[in-house]
Amino acid sequence: MDPIAAKIDKYLEEQSSLDLLRFITCGSVDDGKSTLIGRMLYEAQLIFEDQVAALTNESKRHGTQGGDIDFALLVDGLAAEREQGITIDVAYRFFATDHRKFIVADTPGHEQYTRNMATGASTAEVAVILVDAKAGVLTQTRRHSFICSLLGIRHVALAVNKMDLVDFDQQIYDGIVSDYEAFAEQLSFERITAIPMSALEGDNVVGRSAKTPWYSGPTLMGYLETVDAHRSLVDESFRMPVQWVNRPDRTFRGFSGTVVSGKVAAGEEVRVLPSGEVATVEEIILHKETLPEAITDQAVTITLDKEVDCSRGDVIVAAKDPSEVADQFEVNLVWMDQEPGHQGRSYLLKTSTTRIGAKLTDIKYKYNVNTFEHLSSKAFELNDIGVATLSVDRGIPFEPYGGNRSLGSCVLVDRYTNATVAAGMINFALRRSQNVHQQKLTVNKAAREALNGHRARVLWFTGLSGAGKSTIADALEQNLHKRGIRTYVLDGDNVRHGLNQDLGFSDGDRIENIRRVSEVAKLMVDAGLMVLTSFISPFRAERDMARRMLGAGDFVEIFVDTPLEVAESRDVKGLYAKARRGELPNFTGVDSAYEAPENPEVHLRSGEDSIETCVRQIVDYLDLD
Repeated sequence: MDPIAAKIDKYLEEQSSLDLLRFITCGSVDDGKSTLIGRMLYEAQLIFEDQVAALTNESKRHGTQGGDIDFALLVDGLAAEREQGITIDVAYRFFATDHRKFIVADTPGHEQYTRNMATGASTAEVAVILVDAKAGVLTQTRRHSFICSLLGIRHVALAVNKMDLVDFDQQIYDGIVSDYEAFAEQLSFERITAIPMSALEGDNVVGRSAKTPWYSGPTLMGYLETVDAHRSLVDESFRMPVQWVNRPDRTFRGFSGTVVSGKVAAGEEVRVLPSGEVATVEEIILHKETLPEAITDQAVTITLDKEVDCSRGDVIVAAKDPSEVADQFEVNLVWMDQEPGHQGRSYLLKTSTTRIGAKLTDIKYKYNVNTFEHLSSKAFELNDIGVATLSVDRGIPFEPYGGNRSLGSCVLVDRYTNATVAAGMINFALRRSQNVHQQKLTVNKAAREALNGHRARVLWFTGLSGAGKSTIADALEQNLHKRGIRTYVLDGDNVRHGLNQDLGFSDGDRIENIRRVSEVAKLMVDAGLMVLTSFISPFRAERDMARRMLGAGDFVEIFVDTPLEVAESRDVKGLYAKARRGELPNFTGVDSAYEAPENPEVHLRSGEDSIETCVRQIVDYLDLD
């Protein structure tokens, strides 16, 4: 064999046998994360000569080192990053040494991009948390550490960087390490390894520095090459989320996915969740090869000995040790959106394979990342971290995040923009989700409608204050009453005297107001009544929530459309005048937004038409004549 080819084959074989470590660099702005990664690649001779030449040229144009090589430019690839001198996006780099292969995520330090940092940490096994020796432990250092802990990272290298700027003073180093370790006592890290270094000059990055004779620990590269951070899930119970039902023809039906824990062999019994059906594994297929068993991290196709109800989003598990199935959870949330997350608001929840409706039912508390104090709140703001409860439309299989990242992680998605608003880690199912069940009753909605002699519906009036909602609803109820239709009006002011007297007019309280009214309206429709709700209900998301809750055809949205100046001119309660004087904060139309319906079933022009004309328009829509 050609000696060169033999060397290449030997090298490739050696590389294929190395294990892989995923790690993240994080910390506050300008702590030197990108510079560190660039220095590591350069010192370990892991970049090519043409890359060094390009880096030298780029350093002269965009660098911050006065013409010297700026190693941060190796990973700061975006033009905006180079212009501002900060990392914005997550930059992933692959490299290898003789001892290990690595995937490093260089994450932004700026608070605005905390969501990007959380994304990078979600797949990491080790965190390299940088601290500027001159600045010490900052709030963003604490926030990033907290997120790493929440996301299951257990091994941390505390890189006290820029020691060259403090003359490699051991006392300064010891003070920073002491501060950080005191803070981290309440986190779930297993081990913190502190390293004094200078990423810019290379001290203790790859080679040991003569400038720190008082330090006897590992270099950063030495630490990364030897840290034992792998947590094997092979010995855990078998779990495989189904990503695809493989049906190339009518003779074959397999279930494809990646084994996220445990192992399974042909002939073993498995259970499909959430249906609970039990079957036996017939074959395990990897491309064209049949395997005797599949283990953690293998992507395979499994065939079963019988037809079962199984589709994408289901999970195939060990029959004797299945996962839990629940529809309500306590979760840790990292809020990632500029738009606040309000208690009671609906979202879409995405897991590794499932997309399902979800509601933020309760915000238990937010964390003060400096003191770990629990702060009461009804809303999450950008970069907030806290604990909440979620309810989903149906039961889904899950594992607590601490035991299985794949089945314990989720994201919340805005229903309208499709933006990811939060990353979630499931702690446990709520007990009430297992203890409370829907009671089936003999007399149902259809029977009550038959007795009443008319269909039950919700007529949902929405519009600005002063648009005429209550007046039109009252006139319509009189019309319906004369026709023998059993009705009830849920009026905004009246409900706030009783059921919702504890709520104010903040966005969160408005959302909860509509949620409660929707639940009451749903019960009244089930009782066979024609329900008229008269509420400003300013947010489209909550009106759509009520529509989904009530079902197709039972929700009639009636937009009482009146120009703001007309509504304000009526102002029989003097509310607009008070709002203009600043005496009524969060008043819709003045300092709080109103989101008009896009496609209401009935669109009334109450600023132009009479009450009688508006009532006739609704009656015509209901087809009551």
